[in-house]
Amino acid sequence: MSPRIHGLRACRAWFRARPPAADALLGALLLAVGLPQALLERPPDDGVWAAPDARQVALLVIASAALVLRRRFPLAVLVIAVGAMVALTAGRYPPTVTEVAAFLVAVYGVAAHRPLARAALGGVVALAAVVAVLAATPEDVGLMAFLMNGLLVAGAWVLGRNLRMRRVYFAELEDRAARLERARGTDARAARIEERSRIARELHDVVAHHVSVMTVQAGAARRVIDRNPAGAREAMSTIEEVGRTALSEMRRIVGVLRTERDEGGGGELAPQPGLGDVGELLEHVRETGLAVQLWIEGEARTPSPGVDVAAFRLIQEALTNTLKHAGPAARAWVRLYYGERDLTVEIEDDGHGTSTISAEDAESPGHGLVGMYERVALFGGELRIGPRVGGGFGVRARFPLEA
Repeated sequence: MSPRIHGLRACRAWFRARPPAADALLGALLLAVGLPQALLERPPDDGVWAAPDARQVALLVIASAALVLRRRFPLAVLVIAVGAMVALTAGRYPPTVTEVAAFLVAVYGVAAHRPLARAALGGVVALAAVVAVLAATPEDVGLMAFLMNGLLVAGAWVLGRNLRMRRVYFAELEDRAARLERARGTDARAARIEERSRIARELHDVVAHHVSVMTVQAGAARRVIDRNPAGAREAMSTIEEVGRTALSEMRRIVGVLRTERDEGGGGELAPQPGLGDVGELLEHVRETGLAVQLWIEGEARTPSPGVDVAAFRLIQEALTNTLKHAGPAARAWVRLYYGERDLTVEIEDDGHGTSTISAEDAESPGHGLVGMYERVALFGGELRIGPRVGGGFGVRARFPLEA
């Protein structure tokens, strides 16, 4: 971009941010054009038009200076412009560019910056003023002059009105977009809260059940440990088995609520599914009748434990959606691409579930898809969900190998 164009854009932005300065510049330009015309163009010595004097200059200055307030007080500026035009006509001064242009700009300002009732009142006043001025002109004025000047005033009014309607329309669009964005954010937050509440209820049920079993077995072992050591050992074995199951269930349910710091804090106490179990997952999916294939590209490396679990759960959720929505004749593909620092997971199908998933997401956002977004976002990844080129649906996630 050349410095000249950059300077023009900066100047335009400056004036747009300061409307009174732009109006003052407009008034100064009109005055710079009209004053030389009034002072240098001498009227003929036929006694029809008066010679230029200080009164004419003062009226032109007043009409031009009033334009600075045309946005804040458009009706008052119109009255000043009409008064200046009537006074100049009554003084038998020849019409100038400043006088006519200031009047038209005032008409435009009333239409552009006031509601319809006041704008219509301003338009009627302007038309009446034009008719009165033309009727009082020292020279003979024909019907065509009345029509042309009336059309000029009507054109300025209509132009201002159209600009106001356009401005209101765009303001309404921006407000509607802002409301939709706020509503979307509120729905997403509500979906996350509901999902977390569901997880909390599920966690409570799992923990309460297993802890109850462990408590009962521990009490039985305490009562029989002296007279029946074998029964006590069996009860203790049951407690150990139930405890491991409870830990596994707790870690599975709370996985989506973990933070990155939680993921780095120590070894796992129970095995979790990971990318090494994808083959077994696909076998179970194939048993349902869905044809699914797996591609692995790049040098396979072991990601962090949290990413390993998250990637597996993402594949599991995506294939579950495919089973539910894609249809009986659909096919699916799972791709794992190992880059230098990240892992890309893609799950695609060629079914007809795009509209179904989109409709469900619109009605209850987050019950399936928002859960995916949260799981990926926990590890600083990126997720894209949407229709697939050529039909079907696709899920593409990028995880950092080191969360």
